[in-house]
Amino acid sequence: MGFSITIIIIVITTVFSMIAFSNRELFSRMLFNPYVIYESNQYYRFITYGLLHANWVHLLINMFVLYSFGDFVENAYTHFFPVLGRYYYILLYIFGLVLSVVPSYSKHKNDQWYASVGASGAVSAVIFSSIIINPFQGGIMIFPIPVTISPVLFGILYLIYSAYMSKKGKDNTGHDAHFWGAVFGIVFTIALRPAFVENFIRELSQIL
Repeated sequence: MGFSITIIIIVITTVFSMIAFSNRELFSRMLFNPYVIYESNQYYRFITYGLLHANWVHLLINMFVLYSFGDFVENAYTHFFPVLGRYYYILLYIFGLVLSVVPSYSKHKNDQWYASVGASGAVSAVIFSSIIINPFQGGIMIFPIPVTISPVLFGILYLIYSAYMSKKGKDNTGHDAHFWGAVFGIVFTIALRPAFVENFIRELSQIL
């Protein structure tokens, strides 16, 4: 009960990302490449790509956001599901990682040049799980703006940024995974406890 799954994920991801920054062979073997997965059956890449990041900024942003929302979701899961809560949280993260890139896999499996890295899909699943549980619980500060914004507002900005970056560029970052990770986070959390929807609507109605 005294350990944090969120911190363990952050440590493991940071270690692998740091090693891969200077080991391009390892980076190449772990990144998400639909063509290689399809041709060589290297399905492990559906998970290992989430342990890599394009650069330090990419890594720090993802891990900071995960830290900001992960503890709340993990604690909520363990509160509502005392026996299986942490296992559900691990499933949220892993399946968020995997399922968020399935659309990209289907779209790019014949494109040998497409590749992406980053835990964005899983992090997005955690963010939107937090929003469904309580859209105004806690918040996050976007440096250097000295204002804490609510999870629901951050989630909206996160998806807008992801859509913009997805159209803009080729930076090996899985921006498309943000959207699908968000969808999974919402569906998974509601499936675990449909009563979250009633609470979500109540919280929004109090603000609106």
